[in-house]
Amino acid sequence: MRAADADRDAVADRLRGAHAEGRLTVEEFHERLDSAFAARTLGDLAALTADLPADRGRLVRTGDEAEVDRPDVPHRGGLRAAWGTWATATLVTTAIWFASGLSDQDWSSFWPVWVAGPWGALLLARTVLGHRR
Repeated sequence: MRAADADRDAVADRLRGAHAEGRLTVEEFHERLDSAFAARTLGDLAALTADLPADRGRLVRTGDEAEVDRPDVPHRGGLRAAWGTWATATLVTTAIWFASGLSDQDWSSFWPVWVAGPWGALLLARTVLGHRR
């Protein structure tokens, strides 16, 4: 894959940081910096920093990586959190209903269904149909 100016700049910044950390000599730094600005592909750029620790804030794509954040695939982490919140709220309201039923012995109306039911139905629809932004 062809490298863009932003890719070259990111590698140059990483090389500057490695030089400042003492990982590259002055000669190595200048040689790699010249190579970075002359690079044509992302693979050429990746080779310049392959022996350096990864800078998590600025990783250059080589084209071999798996897609991490794809807009066409629904994000499942938010649904997991939503279901956990629903389960917690349902358990709390059921515990309150149970505790209040012990004192007045009125077990006829299970009111937590009004919390759990509509909320659960919306979450189920969102889970089955997929989350659309």
